[in-house]
Amino acid sequence: MGCVSTAALVGGSQVLGIIPQALARGNLTGKAVGEVQHVFSIHERIANMLFHPDAFIALPGGLGTLEEIFQIASWAHLNLHKKPIGLLNVNNFFDELFSFLDKDVECQFISQATRKIFVSASTANELLDKLKTFVYEPDVILTQIDCTVGESKKRKLDLTLRL
Repeated sequence: MGCVSTAALVGGSQVLGIIPQALARGNLTGKAVGEVQHVFSIHERIANMLFHPDAFIALPGGLGTLEEIFQIASWAHLNLHKKPIGLLNVNNFFDELFSFLDKDVECQFISQATRKIFVSASTANELLDKLKTFVYEPDVILTQIDCTVGESKKRKLDLTLRL
């Protein structure tokens, strides 16, 4: 991530590193560039990430990357944000993930609108172009849910199981 954040900073972009204290103490993140915000936990990191960017971009990675991708996607699914998730599909790394998501749509575990939150390209320039033209489509079923903090409004939600 150091190379990516340095390249973004050199290219004129704003860079914000949201770093959990445990990773900062162990110096696992390397030298930070741009603005740095220390938080208590990984969960707080992901929650804070929601408010700053116009979109999310993930490069091929491990479990932590997948956790963050799906946490952000779940929040989009619940209409907590309307930002795309860009996956830089280097050497077709994410192809099986897209197959999994397509199967989820086919099985009606997620809607096509939720599937469309994932934007993919094999080059950074192509991915940025796609993210710039992204148009959010709310999930028509889940728009009935109000997940905002404060006084909640009770709404009827049809949870009919379709087999």
